[in-house]
Amino acid sequence: MIDKAPKLFPNRFCNILRRKLKNPDNWCKQIVYYTSEDGNKMANAAFLISSFAVIFLEKTPSEIDKILVSNNVILKPFPDASHTENLTLTLLDCLNGMKKALKCGFFNFQDFNLLEYEKYSQMRNGDLNWIIPRKFIGFVGPSTKKDTNYHPPEKYFNYFVRNGVEAIIRLNRKCYDASRFKKIGIKHYNLYMPDGTAPTRRILEEFLEICENNKGAIAVHCKAGLGRTGTLIAAYIIKHYRLNAREAIAWVRICRPGSIIAPQQKWLEEIESLLQRAGHFYRRVDFQKYSY
Repeated sequence: MIDKAPKLFPNRFCNILRRKLKNPDNWCKQIVYYTSEDGNKMANAAFLISSFAVIFLEKTPSEIDKILVSNNVILKPFPDASHTENLTLTLLDCLNGMKKALKCGFFNFQDFNLLEYEKYSQMRNGDLNWIIPRKFIGFVGPSTKKDTNYHPPEKYFNYFVRNGVEAIIRLNRKCYDASRFKKIGIKHYNLYMPDGTAPTRRILEEFLEICENNKGAIAVHCKAGLGRTGTLIAAYIIKHYRLNAREAIAWVRICRPGSIIAPQQKWLEEIESLLQRAGHFYRRVDFQKYSY
């Protein structure tokens, strides 16, 4: 039997299930997967088993959705971190986001290091997560202010240099001296926007331009590295990888739980078509530039 833990990361769950399926002692046994009747835990449980089906059984999200519908399974939607009920994501949104992320190469189960993911997700180790491999890290904002639990820039030096971070983008007020990163060869950009808000058109355009002109990895932070950070990274994903807003939001939240609150989700959904058109034009111009 497999009991569904409330916050079990999909990779850890998939490893557990794969080991049980491959164990010869279980070949003549039935594996029972269960959870409580709590609505939140049921939704999380459905996401985990559906993730396994998408990753390893090559099921499409629509196939999984049809199975649930045919069995009259009604799941609670996934709210943002503030639990806004009128702006949520469905299981289908999450699975579509994961499926497209796999297709885009954001996630490779074979080389994903779960121990490293869990280590650096912890505040004491930097509270950082890769959203797109070799392109985007979302992390909590460094700080050198007294009486704070946040880390100074030096905490991140070794990890960033080792992983090819080329630039830092800061979205919150200054809590450290940017020259500390510059001294070790990492570029630094300031794009301040108020906490809990969606970016202005100027901030969005500057963020996209910075990310398009820097080919190495970019580490993005606000204060917590969740709302403002996740919103702008999701906007880049919509423009450059053809995910829609809900799929991009789902992927960012899977990688870095708590990202993108309701007003930011609403903004991303409203600007989705504009970003997708801009992405189409960007790819067409880029193709023409290098076509002979």
